[in-house]
Amino acid sequence: MIKINPLDAHDRLHHFTKQEFSISECCQDLIDKRPFGNHPFYIWAHARTDENVRVKRLIWQPRLTRPKPQTNSMLFKAYPGTDTIKIIWIIPSRELWSQYEKGKVTENEIVWNSIQDFQNNRGLLERNEEDDFSDEKINEIYKELACEARRKKAMDRLYLSK
Repeated sequence: MIKINPLDAHDRLHHFTKQEFSISECCQDLIDKRPFGNHPFYIWAHARTDENVRVKRLIWQPRLTRPKPQTNSMLFKAYPGTDTIKIIWIIPSRELWSQYEKGKVTENEIVWNSIQDFQNNRGLLERNEEDDFSDEKINEIYKELACEARRKKAMDRLYLSK
């Protein structure tokens, strides 16, 4: 018989529930920040292990370019000014793949198709969307953002010097 300390169990439950997140809330938060103005962009969520090797964090990264698919990641495409978010892939860590198989209680078509494409047709996950920007346009957007950041910094200095 295993003795469980109720206080310890509660602390672990509290720690677990504090880490709960909503994919839609995380995506919406990034869209609301409009990191690239009104331009469509990718939202790449990928897990990273902290230096202490005990804690994993999910990094939510806005991008103009499409990343390479990898396990333990999700990729969405957001369209600011609309309520459209396109799911590109959701690929869990390998040890969880069997949970999403067809016929299981936890079956998920999007996840299962993402896993299958990752294993058998990675090129499909790597290809650009029809509305992706050219490299030239991406550079133009980055230059616009850099100019705006410099302008804001100059205005902040001017305001602080008064």
